[in-house]
This record gives sequence, structure tokens and C-alpha cells, in this order.
Amino acid sequence: QVQLAESGGGLVQAGGSLRLSCAASGRTVSTYAMGWFRQAPGKEREFVATISWSGALTDYADSVEGRFTISRDNAKNTVYLQMNSLKPEDTSVYYCAARPGGTRYLVKDYDYWGQGTQVTVSS
Repeated sequence: QVQLAESGGGLVQAGGSLRLSCAASGRTVSTYAMGWFRQAPGKEREFVATISWSGALTDYADSVEGRFTISRDNAKNTVYLQMNSLKPEDTSVYYCAARPGGTRYLVKDYDYWGQGTQVTVSS
């Protein structure tokens, strides 16, 4: 079993930055692809970013491309999401997720999920 715990959310003004962390426990996730998703009130959970087990491959939703950066430190069993130039429409609960194997973009393809961390961007 893999347990995931997000941290780093909070309230920030538009144009500001936040860095989210996702710490894994229970077993190493060094061979797992990791993803970040988000869910705003009344909306479905959506893909934000994904990273391969080695960190060599990353991909992003069009809405965050160029502003967000996903990275990982396998020695620390932790994945990060650096969010710059934040916009009010980025306001959501952000979730990290893990899956053995390659990167994927759909919620249904991930096996393990954290509880989420709230990000609120004020205008």
C-alpha cells in the first residue's frame, strides 16, 4: 500500500507562486508514475501534470503549461508541483496520485490518492 500526503497549499494573490509537496509512505514510489490533479467545487477532477518514475518524462495540461513544473526526488519519496503566475481559475483542491508503470492522464488510471490540499488564488 502507498499512502500519499499533500502539503503546501494556501491562499495567494494572483500572479503569486506556491510549491506543493506530496510525500509518499508505506513503500517507495521510485518505480511509480506520479500525477497531480485538481478539483474545483462543482467540477470533475482534472489532470494537471504527470511525471515518469525517473523524472525524465513530464507532461502538463494546456491550462498550466509554462506556469507549473512537476518534479520528484526519489531519495525523499516526494513529488513536487511548483506553481507560478497563479490565476484565480487555478483555485481548487489539488491531489497527488500514484500508479505503477507509465504516465497517464485519467483519474481512473491511478491507484493511490492523497487527501488533497486547498489552493485559493485571490484576484
